[in-house]
Amino acid sequence: MTAAVEAPGVWGQVVGQAAVVAELRAAIDNPAAMTHAWLFTGPPGSGRSVAARAFAAALQCPDGGDGTCHACRTVLAGTHADVHVVVPDGLSIGAAEARELVRVAGRAPSQGRWQVILVEDADRMTEQASNAVLKMIEEPPPRTVVMLCAPSLHPDDVPVTIRSRCRVVALRTPPVDAIADVLMSRDGVDPALAAWSAGAAGGHVGRARRLARDEDARLARKAVLDVPLSLVSLAACLDAADDLVGAAQEEADVATAALDGAETEAVKASLGVGARGPGMAAASRGAGQLKELERKQKSRATRLGRDSLDRALVDLAGLYRDALVLDAAAAEPPQLLHPDRRADAQELARRIGAEGALRRIDAVLACRLALEQNVKPRIALEALTVALRLPA
Repeated sequence: MTAAVEAPGVWGQVVGQAAVVAELRAAIDNPAAMTHAWLFTGPPGSGRSVAARAFAAALQCPDGGDGTCHACRTVLAGTHADVHVVVPDGLSIGAAEARELVRVAGRAPSQGRWQVILVEDADRMTEQASNAVLKMIEEPPPRTVVMLCAPSLHPDDVPVTIRSRCRVVALRTPPVDAIADVLMSRDGVDPALAAWSAGAAGGHVGRARRLARDEDARLARKAVLDVPLSLVSLAACLDAADDLVGAAQEEADVATAALDGAETEAVKASLGVGARGPGMAAASRGAGQLKELERKQKSRATRLGRDSLDRALVDLAGLYRDALVLDAAAAEPPQLLHPDRRADAQELARRIGAEGALRRIDAVLACRLALEQNVKPRIALEALTVALRLPA
């Protein structure tokens, strides 16, 4: 395995993106190459937000991102006063949140060299939020930099009006070797496990790290990839759908349990819930705040559940893609998305052929679209698994 060559300082966080790092460093070194609005695009796991955070740190650093100064450390830790990061908790970023960003963007930097606004998952902005951000980009305050992160340049992800006013930084899927090297050098993962995790993650750095560290994540992936060859009857299809939905719900419940409790207690404490005397009046007026918090928590749980299901669907599509390329392969073996499940892909290729694999990939993509359009997960997954059923 060849060693990955990474740039020093904060740029070492950006895996397998040498051209992107060179472009961003050039913008810092040459004021003529700098602009006020940036759009980071790339497939899931390519490191869009990581690259944006590294860029923000380098902009604030007197030495262009050495990784050791106070500015670099606070930006990467999320505590720098002049770097404001928006990570949507729920299904979307609303107009109120966008207007608050516009207000913050108008301030002069208080500590750093720039006022930086960084929006992760900018594709989740509502139309009203996009309009507010567009106005901010059209009339940029001095010393303010806006960074947006989105999967692609498709109008469904980023409106053309915003895209046309941003400098686009396109990230690619990191090479497997680069991901494995990072797991070994930065996380101390065993070389064999690092190589397997990098290969199994489909170029997603964060997921590779989770697979390497978490046995439950490895078991969850195995359960999903066991599904295609188990779909031999209608009962098996319905059972598989139930298992997939249940696993996603369980993952969302675990992720939100600790967060919800801490947030609710913090709000109650700030409102004086349970207080006696003068505090009782403030507590009675806080019912609306608690209800709004409950709404946000419910939205976050829904998003986490959908993200879990989407991960499973991407894995399924990848296995059918492997079956497709194996069925069409000549003597030279193709690069597989799930190399550790080659035997399963070969068996699927034998039983359904290239045409059957294509139909099933279409069914998976249709299920993803249905979930985006708020079809109930159980109904969408039951329809999918029936469509994936193996021929008798």
